[in-house]
Amino acid sequence: MAYVQRTSRHQDNRLLAALAPEDFVHLEPHLTLIDLPRGQVLYEPGEIISRTYFPHDAMVSLVTVMRDGKSAEMAVFGCEAVCGLVSAFATRKAFGRYIAQLGGTASYIELDQMHAAMAARPAIQHLVLRFTEALMAQTLQTVACNAVHNVEARCCRWVLMTQDRVGRSDLPLTHEFLAEMLGVQRSTVSDVTRTLQDKGLIRQARGSIAVVDRPRLQKVACECYEVIRQKYQGLLLLTYERN
Repeated sequence: MAYVQRTSRHQDNRLLAALAPEDFVHLEPHLTLIDLPRGQVLYEPGEIISRTYFPHDAMVSLVTVMRDGKSAEMAVFGCEAVCGLVSAFATRKAFGRYIAQLGGTASYIELDQMHAAMAARPAIQHLVLRFTEALMAQTLQTVACNAVHNVEARCCRWVLMTQDRVGRSDLPLTHEFLAEMLGVQRSTVSDVTRTLQDKGLIRQARGSIAVVDRPRLQKVACECYEVIRQKYQGLLLLTYERN
């Protein structure tokens, strides 16, 4: 990870931006801007968490890694999130693998300093607790989604969630990445994305997917996309934008 030398700022993360000025000022001296390159593993399963991250335009996935090496997504963290804090309240051990699936910038704070800030500033603690509830809802909905919904619907959900977090139509998503997140074969993802392109919903290029018709893509996505979105909007009104 490299320290950022450009114009990124801590409040590019919507959670930090949602804090009242007096609460943000309490955190700001302890925050550090960094680059998270694509593929950077923040924590492996069971590792002790020492820092918590506030992504800006980076996106971090929490994945479960099985004994045979296969993995599947449990949760995703973007500019509306804080990453690594929820699993560090008691044991400080990572739930799974935290990996930067989309490269970009983030702010980090040492875990002890974050805990101290939450203890000193009730508003910071309250915001973290509201985020924790939204994250739990996302995780449980994702478990149900992976069990009952078809790959096409789940793929549309993932593309939409990614667009919500990076804020643009052209998304650096590869078939390999989507296959890993959805827990399916790469060939299955290729078939699904080809169908979506033929319907005029997306446009594919090497290493990227562009959203062409978001309203129709939402109709093909499973109900889980809207359930998760509404939960975040209800609990974190200032951190989850409405499209």
